[in-house]
Amino acid sequence: MKLSYKPNLKGKVVVITGGAGVLCSMFAKAIAMCQAKVAVLDLNEDKAKEIAMDIVNMGYQAIGVKCNVLEKESIEEAHQVILKKYGKCDILINGAGGNNPKATTDDEFFNKEKFGQNGNKSFFDLDPVSFNFVFGLNFTGTLLPTQIFAQDMIEKEGSNIINISSMNAFKPLTKIPAYSAAKAAISNFTQWLAVYFAKSGIRVNAMAPGFFSTEQNKNLLWNSDGTPTPRTHKILNNTPMGRFGEAEELIGTLFWLIDNDASSFVTGVVVPIDGGFSAYSGV
Repeated sequence: MKLSYKPNLKGKVVVITGGAGVLCSMFAKAIAMCQAKVAVLDLNEDKAKEIAMDIVNMGYQAIGVKCNVLEKESIEEAHQVILKKYGKCDILINGAGGNNPKATTDDEFFNKEKFGQNGNKSFFDLDPVSFNFVFGLNFTGTLLPTQIFAQDMIEKEGSNIINISSMNAFKPLTKIPAYSAAKAAISNFTQWLAVYFAKSGIRVNAMAPGFFSTEQNKNLLWNSDGTPTPRTHKILNNTPMGRFGEAEELIGTLFWLIDNDASSFVTGVVVPIDGGFSAYSGV
C-alpha cells in the first residue's frame, strides 16, 4: 500500500469497528503504517485476528478483538481488552455497517401489475425485523461504541471520531430504504455529536463514500456471470468521473480528518468521496 501522506499517529490508540471489512481493514493497515496502535474490532473474531496478524507481520502494532456493536456488554468487554493492551482510545472509527437483501425492494418504482405476485418484493413486503436490523447495525452500531470509547477521549488532545456515512445520506438511493435512512441518521448524528463534544476536546466528522465495488454490494452491482447490472450502468452514468472508486482513494480524506495538525478546526462535516456523484444533477 502506497501512502503519499502520513500523519504522525505514533502512540495513538485507534479503534476500528467493522475492522475486518474490505474498507476498514484497509484503514487499519494504513493507520498502523503511521505508527498507531490499532484495535481491529469485528463480530468475526477469526477475521479480525487475521487482519491484525497481517499488520503485525508488516512490522506494526495491532490486535484483533471480537465485538458485537449491537450489544453494549460486548463492546465493554472489547474496551477492557484494549485498555489492558494499549490504554485509552484516542481515535474511534465507526466502520461497522451494511445492508441486507430482506430490507431491499426488487423494483425502483411501485409496480401495480407485479404487486402481490410471489417472488416480487415491494415496499409493502419489507420485513420489519430485517429493516430494523439494517437500521440498527448502521446507527445503533455507531451509537453504542461511541458511548463506550468517547469516555476515553474527553479532554484528551487530538481525540476524534470518524463515522461512515454514504451517498444515501445526501439523496436516498432506490431499493435500499433501511440503509438509506440509517446513513442519513449517521450524518445528522455526526453533526449532533460534533456540537455536543465541541467543548470537550473531541472532534467528530464523517466520510461519505460514493460507489465502491465491495463484497457488501456486489449482488446489486454485478450479475452472477460478472457482467454489470443495470444499476451499475446508472451509477457510472451519474458519476462524472465515470468509474467506481478504489478503496485506497479514501485514505487521504481519512488521514486529513484524523490528523489534528491538519484539521484541528474541522468538526461536524460529512465529506463526500464520490467522483462527483453528489454534485451532478444528471443533465
